[in-house]
Amino acid sequence: MPARSATDWPPRLAILAGGLATRLRPLTAGTPKSLIPVVGEPFLAHQLRRLRGQGLREVVLCCGHLADQIEAFAGDGSRFGLKVIYSHDGDQPLGTGGAIRAALPLLGRRFLVMYGDSWLSEPIQPVWNAFVACGKPVLMTLFQNRNRWGASNVEFRGGRVVSYSKENPTAAMRHIDYGMEAMEASVLEYWIRQSFDLSEVWSALADYSLLAGYETRERFYEIGSLFGLRETERAVASSLARAGVAARSAKRLCPGSPPGSFDGLEGALL
Repeated sequence: MPARSATDWPPRLAILAGGLATRLRPLTAGTPKSLIPVVGEPFLAHQLRRLRGQGLREVVLCCGHLADQIEAFAGDGSRFGLKVIYSHDGDQPLGTGGAIRAALPLLGRRFLVMYGDSWLSEPIQPVWNAFVACGKPVLMTLFQNRNRWGASNVEFRGGRVVSYSKENPTAAMRHIDYGMEAMEASVLEYWIRQSFDLSEVWSALADYSLLAGYETRERFYEIGSLFGLRETERAVASSLARAGVAARSAKRLCPGSPPGSFDGLEGALL
């Protein structure tokens, strides 16, 4: 494994934004999940501004479903103070793991990964610094969930993930994947199948004691369900209020959205 140093900062970050978002239909019938309005504008805008505010400079958007809308909205990233580049699934969905592997030529030897439906308040640079120091090929950010927001799927002990499973959780699993990983590209370069989920990778790495953990005290928010969307709307609104930023008009919707798709949504979420 090549030596790491603090000069690796800031890394590139991949946002996984290729899913079908079936749990959010009919809101996502003609709109990708990352462009669902939150506090008056597409969720992706809030994510990109936060990443820029955390010191990142380059983002790779891993797109699949309705990718043209995402690219039309984010463009080259300049209006968010970032450089945004794109990696596309192609004709067949690649899954979260396959999407990151396809994007490896754009990401470099070490990079960060997060999800296009996650709102995370944990500062990013301490996570990266922990990765630099951990000596493992992947560092997973964790939250002691205790099954409060989704099923806990991680057993964490002594600074490493002892076991990881979405399908077969155990009583010892009190933590949950927070939704941000720092990793070496070599982890995915030789994965056999083209389409696969990152959860398979995390489980295998945990079994071989190769998955480090970084515990955050900040709970996560996600827009993957209607309930999560409501909670995220409140969290983002609160974050903007603390920063003294006025909410944008909820009429600024996503490119390509059918007329009336989100009528009344803001009232339902607040």
